[in-house]
Amino acid sequence: MKKLLLSIAIVFLLLSCSTKIKVDLLVYNATIYTVDSLFSISEAMAVNDGKIVETGRASDLQGKYDAKEKLDAQGKFIYPGFIDAHAHFVGYGQSLFTVDLYDSKSMDEVVQRVKGFDSAHPNETWILGRGWDQNKFPGKTFPTNEELNKLFPGKPVLLERVDGHASIANDKAFELAGVKAGDKIPGGEIETKNARPDDPVGRGRLTGILIDNAVDLVSSKIPSPTPAKLKEALMEAQKNCFAVGLTTIDDCGLSHEAISFIDSLQKTGDLKMRIYAMLSDAKANYDFAFQKARLNDPVGQGKITTDRLHVCAFKVYADGALGSRGACLLQPYSDKPGWSGFLLSSQQHFDSVAKVIYDHGWQMCTHAIGDSGNRTMLTIYGKYLKGKNDLRWRIEHAQVINENDFKLFGDYNVVPSVQPTHATSDMYWAGERLGPERVKSAYAYKQLLEQNGWIPLGTDFPVEDISPFKTFYAAVVRKDSKGWPSNGFQMENALTREETLRGMTIWAAKANFEETEKGSLEKGKFADFVILDSDLVKEVPEKLLQVKVLKTFVGGEKVYEMK
Repeated sequence: MKKLLLSIAIVFLLLSCSTKIKVDLLVYNATIYTVDSLFSISEAMAVNDGKIVETGRASDLQGKYDAKEKLDAQGKFIYPGFIDAHAHFVGYGQSLFTVDLYDSKSMDEVVQRVKGFDSAHPNETWILGRGWDQNKFPGKTFPTNEELNKLFPGKPVLLERVDGHASIANDKAFELAGVKAGDKIPGGEIETKNARPDDPVGRGRLTGILIDNAVDLVSSKIPSPTPAKLKEALMEAQKNCFAVGLTTIDDCGLSHEAISFIDSLQKTGDLKMRIYAMLSDAKANYDFAFQKARLNDPVGQGKITTDRLHVCAFKVYADGALGSRGACLLQPYSDKPGWSGFLLSSQQHFDSVAKVIYDHGWQMCTHAIGDSGNRTMLTIYGKYLKGKNDLRWRIEHAQVINENDFKLFGDYNVVPSVQPTHATSDMYWAGERLGPERVKSAYAYKQLLEQNGWIPLGTDFPVEDISPFKTFYAAVVRKDSKGWPSNGFQMENALTREETLRGMTIWAAKANFEETEKGSLEKGKFADFVILDSDLVKEVPEKLLQVKVLKTFVGGEKVYEMK
């Protein structure tokens, strides 16, 4: 009798297993924030062929699915893979192999770091670095290149400011670029000291400072990296991004050659990161996109769409940055009377590229920081968008907005793509630049959210840190890591935790036309998700910056695990 009962039990077990649906992965014992329309929470998730099959109660899914791999999340917290809606993935990777100048407190410290890098890398033909910020130096004035000239008379040096909109170069770099004191360039500034009695030409002397378009005069002379070096840079960038839970990056402003290289690495399986790439505003890139549309892709308009690469947008620069006073303002800077910054190109140029982009059905994404830069681009956008639409043209940063212009985002469904850590990085000096009244409509994320009901969030790395948790903290708490200011920076424009999480996931996906395939953990979407040790939605503010990523998955594949 016992043998009979055992046989029946075995047969029943086999039959029940045979009726279960086979999947690749079953995750259970978790708190899963699906970030669906209801912001619902599940306990388990089934994954097959890189996509989500179902989310729900653990007992239901365990009874329904037969998984090749089962993952006990041990009560931890799962979110959709984070999407950085504005970053520079390629530039970040390359910066990892240059001089790290972030958080340097003086030009003397900058010089010491450069000396150390040169000693460690004596065969480099150029010394490149990034991250200095004169607002952290004594006196908050731009540095000069005298010491760089003394130390490196025969080797060119080019060091980018933290925002990428200004650089300091030594005389050797100027010599190679053919830049001389007194030279001028539209949309940029070549800083020159006043002529001296011992300066017979009367042109003055280059201080080393280049702003916006002037930087290109020197940077264009830097040799391109070899394919091997570029691959190494992208692999290192990918490793760091996966470690903080990023699964999709919007790379804002690339050449078509860089995009083709990314595509090649994704096809070989080396680059698993999903990339939403914007082509930069250059004739060669328009030719690449639209010639392809004419010759090979009459229906798709030349756009590139794979599971890991999406190209359907152009990145345009309206103005510079607030920190280097290149942002274009309607009224002069409060700390530099008579100076209002500048546009980087003519309004005719912006109008012409808007027409081309519109006519080809592509997305236009424009860097605009100052209130004049924003008004200029919103007006041009309105000319072509003509009211409500779903083209999702974007303003990148939307940093300083005139109080009368917020409504233009809603009138034309323009997407404000913002980076919350810019607010907490700039809050120490933004009031000095803008004055007490104008600063009130800067970094106004809540006001911008209200225009369309959704807002994508990013970091702008390597301008800021790559961490999504710093984005979350800056958007919700609006303080620095030491808890300053005690009441938060302009808290009327803080976002709720749900809004912030949506901005880092589903709304970022929507800004890329990708909301049907990623950004939430729902049936049919990519199984891109991250497991955290703490609950972002409930953790006390003081511990948000301590949240750790335990595992990161892309398409159901584990790409990172904390050691």
